[in-house]
Amino acid sequence: MYSTDTIRSDDGARAMPQESSEAYEDGVGGLTTQRSSALSNKLTGVLSVSYADSEIRDALSLLDQKKFKNTPDLRRNLRSDLQREVIDCNGSIVKEFGQVAEQLKRIGSTISSLNKCCGDMRQQVAAARREIAPVLDEASTLLAQKQDLERKKELLHAFNKHFILPEEDLTVLTTTTEAIDEHFFTILARIKQIHSDCRVLLGSENQRLGLELMEQSSRHLNAGYQKLYRWIQREFKTLDLENPQINAFIRRSLRTLAERPTLFESCLDSFSEARENILTDGFYSALTGSSVNQDNDPTMKPIEFHAHDTLRYIGDMLAWVHSATVSERESLESLFISEGDAMAKGIQAGRHSEPWSAAEGDESFDGRKALDSLVNRNMAGVARALRQRVEQAIQGHEDAVTVCKIANLISFYRVTLTKLLGAESSTIEALRNLESSAMRQFEALQSDQTASIQAELTQAPSDLGVPEVLNESLSQLKALMKSYESSLTPIESREEDFAPILSQTLEPVLDICETVAKDLDVPATNIFLLNCYLTAKHTLQTFDFTKTVIQDTDRRIESSASTLTEYQHHFFLHVSGLHPLLAALSPLSETPSDLRRIQTLPPFQPSALTEARQTLDDFLPSALMDALENLKELTDTKMAGDVTSEAAERFCEDFEFVEGRLGAHDEIVAAKEDEEGEGSEDAGTTRDRGDVKEGREDLVLLRELYPRTTGEIRVLLS
Repeated sequence: MYSTDTIRSDDGARAMPQESSEAYEDGVGGLTTQRSSALSNKLTGVLSVSYADSEIRDALSLLDQKKFKNTPDLRRNLRSDLQREVIDCNGSIVKEFGQVAEQLKRIGSTISSLNKCCGDMRQQVAAARREIAPVLDEASTLLAQKQDLERKKELLHAFNKHFILPEEDLTVLTTTTEAIDEHFFTILARIKQIHSDCRVLLGSENQRLGLELMEQSSRHLNAGYQKLYRWIQREFKTLDLENPQINAFIRRSLRTLAERPTLFESCLDSFSEARENILTDGFYSALTGSSVNQDNDPTMKPIEFHAHDTLRYIGDMLAWVHSATVSERESLESLFISEGDAMAKGIQAGRHSEPWSAAEGDESFDGRKALDSLVNRNMAGVARALRQRVEQAIQGHEDAVTVCKIANLISFYRVTLTKLLGAESSTIEALRNLESSAMRQFEALQSDQTASIQAELTQAPSDLGVPEVLNESLSQLKALMKSYESSLTPIESREEDFAPILSQTLEPVLDICETVAKDLDVPATNIFLLNCYLTAKHTLQTFDFTKTVIQDTDRRIESSASTLTEYQHHFFLHVSGLHPLLAALSPLSETPSDLRRIQTLPPFQPSALTEARQTLDDFLPSALMDALENLKELTDTKMAGDVTSEAAERFCEDFEFVEGRLGAHDEIVAAKEDEEGEGSEDAGTTRDRGDVKEGREDLVLLRELYPRTTGEIRVLLS
């Protein structure tokens, strides 16, 4: 690579031969010097150039791209070649810019034409705008009106679709010729929704539309409910409750009609009247075997066929009533409340719409209670017929046991039906009256029987045994108690409820026995009463609802047994000869003075006491057998033994008392004699010792005269 100055030096050197020789020669010396100086400058300049300069780097890069060969000619002509190349480039650029200038001129003329055309168009548009401005304003107004009308049209269409029923729907809702089907309930639900939504319209400033629509919907709604009411009444006339597949529309119609409590109650009244007639007819058919239409069923055996057997006759009637009640309740339950509380909700909604139909203080509807009331109303006719028949059967019966069994049977069904109908039902009230009537008849018959027994039982049997009339009464009572035991009377109230029967059957007979016993002597009175009481207790104690009466009987038994014990005790005292001794000792106390007085009492004189000892000795060997012989008529030998044993124990206690007093007397007397003997010896009396000893030998002790001990008595009487 070479710089431009170097190229220039080479060019100057190449031009030297063209100079004249004279000049060459003359200037050789100076030229040499000049060359040396120029070369030095060139070198200095070249060395001083910074290759970091961007222009130098670009120039060198350009030369590299040209790929010049480093020849002398090329070095000499490099500058001119480059300048020529630059000039050629500039010429081509100028030429091309000339073409561009021509094109710009053509573009300028085109733009001018376009500007002129656009100006014309703007003028035309402005003129057209001025001409159509009124039309555009009118079109905008018409478009706004069109949108408003379309919006009103849509609103009116939606309003009519929601609040206005088509004529065909109104025909289905109100015309009686149209059947009740799913479409009817759909229309009725829609008209109810319309009536409810009219309240929203009443909240606007103009309430006229809401009032008119509410009045119209109310009219249509009432017409629909009236149609439904008449249809249900027609269906009820042919409704078969025994059919398990009851029409589903009947259930739905009832739930819907419940929203109008007045119509619903009227419908139920008609239904109850019809069902009452049907059930009464069915009861009459079951009794006689034929219905009111004189249709005989050869397969059915009439209840009156067993009228001669009063208990079965009444039981069959009560069983029919129970079966009919259960069937009626199940049918009505499936008809009215088989689907939850839908009926209750409907009636509650109806009470809000008809507040005058709700009873005062009745806040909620109880479906079960309403069902009980409906079944009760349906069974009212049967209850009246049942009461009439049963009262006739009871009044014509003379057996007290059967009448009481009838009362228990009625009580059984009363308790059973109470669970189905409730305690306030007319059927339950009829059964309660029948039960009271049966008990009155039983009391009357029992009173007659008591009067008959009183006339028949004027004296006790000779063997003091239980009278036959008492055995018959107890057998009758046992039959009554067995019948009562199978009843459904609650356990906690059984004893209280059976108490009137006991007071009518057992108490009068026992009172008669007590009256008869008054004419007997002791102990026959108490033996006779004990035999009666023990027999009655044996009959009562097998049942758990006679505890109070058994306790009262036990008190009577205890009283009579106590009297017999007293009698046996007196027997022991008098026959043994102990009574005079005991009577004499009883007033005395245990003081020495009273004890010393014993020997002065008549019963304790030696002869009397010796006689008493002999009497006792004669009595003891057969004392127990003799005492038991007194109670041989007592049927309970164990009680006879217990009474005698207790009397013997009391006799032993009395003997122990006498023995103790006699022993105490002897001790005091012996001690006194000892003291007197010792005093005489100390005082030096003239009586000698032989006289003192003879006096002691003459002293007689009471225990020596009456030597029996309590232990011996207990052994002999055990």
